[in-house]
Amino acid sequence: MRMATGLSVLVLGAGGIGHAVVTNLENGIDRIDPFKDMKNRPRAGSGTNLLLVGTDGRDRISRVEKQRYRLGGAPCHCTDTIMLVHLSADRHRASIVSLPRDSYTELPERRDRTTGDEHAAHAVKLNAAYAEGGPNLTVRIVEHMTGIKVDHYLEVDFANFMKTVDALGGVQICTARPMRDSYTGLDLAAGTHRLNGGQALQYVRSRHVDGAADMGRMQRQQRFLASLIDRTTSSGVLLNPVKFRDVASTMLNSVRADRGFGTEQMLELGEAMRGFTPASSEFASVPVSNVSYPVKGIGSTVKWDVRKARKLFDALREDRPLAVRRPVQARAKTVDVAPQRIRVQVYNGTPRDGLGRTADDALHATGFRTTRLPLNGPPRNLKHTLIEYDPRWDRSARSLAVALPGAELRAVKGQGAMMKVTTGTDFGTVERVRAEAPHRGEFGAVTGDQEVCS
Repeated sequence: MRMATGLSVLVLGAGGIGHAVVTNLENGIDRIDPFKDMKNRPRAGSGTNLLLVGTDGRDRISRVEKQRYRLGGAPCHCTDTIMLVHLSADRHRASIVSLPRDSYTELPERRDRTTGDEHAAHAVKLNAAYAEGGPNLTVRIVEHMTGIKVDHYLEVDFANFMKTVDALGGVQICTARPMRDSYTGLDLAAGTHRLNGGQALQYVRSRHVDGAADMGRMQRQQRFLASLIDRTTSSGVLLNPVKFRDVASTMLNSVRADRGFGTEQMLELGEAMRGFTPASSEFASVPVSNVSYPVKGIGSTVKWDVRKARKLFDALREDRPLAVRRPVQARAKTVDVAPQRIRVQVYNGTPRDGLGRTADDALHATGFRTTRLPLNGPPRNLKHTLIEYDPRWDRSARSLAVALPGAELRAVKGQGAMMKVTTGTDFGTVERVRAEAPHRGEFGAVTGDQEVCS
C-alpha cells in the first residue's frame, strides 16, 4: 500500500535523532504545491489532516521485478490508493480513512493551467482526478467530498513502497485462509508470512482473492499499514540513529510532499508521537450505499452513503475517535471461523470433579456457543483433550483446536454441527481467538492492534 510509506514518515520521526539529520533527509523530498490558487476551502478543525496518495508509477522498477510481481503494462498515472489521515490534536491517535478509488464524483468546470483548455463539469471515478488535474485537483475534490481541510499532502509510488518494506526487513502478515490472485501473482498459504517489498506490493494490490474486490483490498491495505506501524515501532528503528537514517533516506528518496511539510513539522510530530503504537491508530473506510453504481461512459462506480459519511467526517473534524477502545488484554489468535459461530458440548473425560464446568466456562468466556450444561463422559482417565467433529464442519473444528492447544482432532461422520469436547488430564487454559475480521464500531473502524498478527 503506497501510502503506508507516507505515514511512516511521521512514525519514523519519533526517533528524535536531531534537527541536522532530519534536515538532511528532507532534501530528498520532491516538493510540489497541491494547494496553489485554492479558494473556498473547508473550515479547519482540531488536529492535523494529511492526504496520502499512492500512484502506480513503476519507472524505477527493474524488468525482472516487473515480471516477478506482475507489474507489466502501462501505468494509468492515477491514484491507486487514497487515504485521509487525521492526527489528533494531542498526537495520541491517528485515524486513517480509506477513500475507494472508484468513488463516484464530479469534477467541476475548470481551465487547464498548462494548456489553457476549458473543461466542462463531468462525472468520474475519484482516482481519475489525479490523471486529469494532478495533486491540486485531487486535493480539491477530496476536500469537496469530505468537508475536511487537508493540511499536508504526501505521495509515493510502487518503487518507493517496495524499497521501504525491504529496508525494514519485511513486514509480517497473517491470513486465516489461502490467498491467491492470478492478476498480481499473490500466492499465500494460510498462516503467518514475512513479506518482502515485492510480495507486500502484491498483497496490497490484489483485488481478486475474494468477492469483495476493492472493498476487501482496502481492508487488507489497512491491515498491512497496521503491521507496518508495528514493525517500525517494535524493530528498534526508532532507537537506532544509523538504521533510522538508512530507512528514512530510502523512504524519502521518492516521496512528493507539499512545501509546508518540512523539517520543523517532522520534528514536531515526531516528538509528539514518541509513544505511538499500533493501538494508537484506527482504521475505517467511507460508508457506501452502492458498490456497483453504473455511470454511462464510466462503468461501475462506488456511491457513498451521504448521511453516514457525513457523520464519519464530522467526527474527524471534531477530533473524536472512530473506533471502540477496548480494555488492554492479551492478543487473540486469528482463526478462520468466529467462536460465536461454533457450538460446543463439553464432557469431562477425567475423574477430576468440575473439570467439565471449568472448560465450559472458559470456552464460553472466549466466545464459543457452549451448551452451559457440561456432562460427564464414560468413566476413564483421558490423557489428551479430544475434539470430535463432523468432517463437514472441519473449519470450525480447526478454529476450536486453536483455542485448545494440544487437543486431538477426531472426525466423526454424521455428528452434525455441534462440536464435542472431552477434557483430558492435560486441559489447562483456553486461548483467546477471533476471526480474521475484527469487531468494528459505528464507522466500521478498528484500532491497529486489532489488525496486526497475534
